[in-house]
Amino acid sequence: MTLPALRSIRSALFGPHLSFVHEFKRPPYGGGNQFLLALKNELAGRGIDVGARRIGPRTRHVLFNSFNFDMDWLRAQLADKSSRGIHTVHRVDGPISAYRGKDIEIDRKIFEINRDLADATVFQSRYSMEEHRRIGLDFGDNAHVIMNAVNAAIFHPNGRIPFPHDGSRKIRLVATSWSPNRRKGADVYEWLDAELDFTAFEFTFIGNTPSTFRNIEVVPPVPSEQLADLLRQQDIYITASLNDPCSNALTEALACGMPALYRKSGGHPEIVKQAGLGFDDASEVPALLNELVEKHDRFQAAIDIPTIGTIADQYLELFRIDPTA
Repeated sequence: MTLPALRSIRSALFGPHLSFVHEFKRPPYGGGNQFLLALKNELAGRGIDVGARRIGPRTRHVLFNSFNFDMDWLRAQLADKSSRGIHTVHRVDGPISAYRGKDIEIDRKIFEINRDLADATVFQSRYSMEEHRRIGLDFGDNAHVIMNAVNAAIFHPNGRIPFPHDGSRKIRLVATSWSPNRRKGADVYEWLDAELDFTAFEFTFIGNTPSTFRNIEVVPPVPSEQLADLLRQQDIYITASLNDPCSNALTEALACGMPALYRKSGGHPEIVKQAGLGFDDASEVPALLNELVEKHDRFQAAIDIPTIGTIADQYLELFRIDPTA
């Protein structure tokens, strides 16, 4: 029997050393799932015994994600965590009520289980941490900001199409979203579908949308590898979502080498930094697009997102696991 097979049996019987409390889904799926898959794969690649939804006698570290789990089950599993030497990190999303426009009771449930079970808290952006405080949910001194990152074996700029500086073809715009929630930017995309100069631009929307477009091409959700290939065939990424704490879709696009035009909302400015331009109203988009086209190389060169290795190191520090061991 091989060593990996023995490790798998041991993990199943006695629990992994580090357990992810998250219901993993095969992509295409939401951004949180995408990020946690990348983090889990990175840690496993370093030889760390990681698993999902299993806490056993060997488990010493638990990462639980937002509210996407059975809270009663987790409370029972961690009732004696101190005596067992289990260290816990809670990755907090949202506020849920900010980007859904409802469900503040979910934010309160997240706060309560965090207060009861978390040794450390991870927010995905400074916006997320400060917005929780604004609505009266202060997670205390053990709160940290660690952004999302992508699997660089999938999302990378290698093989990108050349940008048409000579005007030999239309500029290709793209937006992506797993969620069909209108707050993911439907109002802006509908405005652009009606007002954008489609003699100069092409626009592709990949994912789920509540809108029906006349000019924007819609591509259904696709697996990560196919999505990355499609992103490398585009020139500029557009995101118009409201109050996203740390859009994984935006990070994936930047990782594939695209500057971004983004709504000044949520964590978008923290992710893009100097690699794009922000807008408040859809009517600003055409002029900003022209600037991105004129200075495309400069904005593209400014892309600066963390690697999954760097992000994994930050999580390991919170777990008190030596990343160099």
